[in-house]
Amino acid sequence: MWKTFFTTFSVMFLAELGDKTQLAVISLSSKYRSPVLIFIAASLAMITATAIGTALGTAIHSFVGAKMLKYISGGIFIAFGLVVILGK
Repeated sequence: MWKTFFTTFSVMFLAELGDKTQLAVISLSSKYRSPVLIFIAASLAMITATAIGTALGTAIHSFVGAKMLKYISGGIFIAFGLVVILGK
């Protein structure tokens, strides 16, 4: 159980460093100067987004296997990357 916890924490922590979400929080904190309120709002937003992702992942896993889910996720990331690179 702890291995899953620390793996998830590490992946999410590293993925969010320097991410647009973190940059948005920095911007909002400097603009509104209410760090506690911004921390709470950003945390609740991340918890909500993660809950949706977890629910979708669990639901999708019941229809397709973990390996196929990795391929689908990878394909979506590649598609987003191509859209960004091609500017469309």
